[in-house]
Amino acid sequence: MIIDANFTHEECIAHFKCPTEILDSLVTLNVQYYDFEEQLHQGQIVVDKDIEEDVIQVFSLIKEIKFPVHSVIPIQVFSWDDDASMLANNSSAFNYRPIAGTNTLSLHSFGRAVDINPVQNPWYIRDEIHPPTGKYEPKAPGTLLKDGPIVQLFTSLGWEWGGDWISIKDYHHFQKPLQKK
Repeated sequence: MIIDANFTHEECIAHFKCPTEILDSLVTLNVQYYDFEEQLHQGQIVVDKDIEEDVIQVFSLIKEIKFPVHSVIPIQVFSWDDDASMLANNSSAFNYRPIAGTNTLSLHSFGRAVDINPVQNPWYIRDEIHPPTGKYEPKAPGTLLKDGPIVQLFTSLGWEWGGDWISIKDYHHFQKPLQKK
């Protein structure tokens, strides 16, 4: 298992299906974070250039408050498999794919969605939990909370948090919609 990521940008975005105009809009950010054993690590996250500063601010806060994060590895390491990345409790952003159960592209496809600690912050739809090993326990380390500093920073920057959604709860998911031009 990779702990500290150090890929080239080209390695992070090597995707055979993704349109070139999307790939050209992405940047790979090196971020630092503390894991659950309070060890400092370097991760990499691929995002749309337009939200680069927001993500830098969030990961600066994550490092500053020592919010534990399991890993931040580009999802290409998981062969673009969202389920495999979630099972590994990996935090990620860009992944050219549809929203689960639909044909509509996810904002992850544009690098405009970020997932953090999917095991501690799973998504629930009816009686299904993803990843299946996940459990949302608000007092557990690495859990995102509505009134917590990470959710508050993301939302103050104009992001939506999946924990606020009504029909499903996607506690690990943050997204910033595409800007209309």
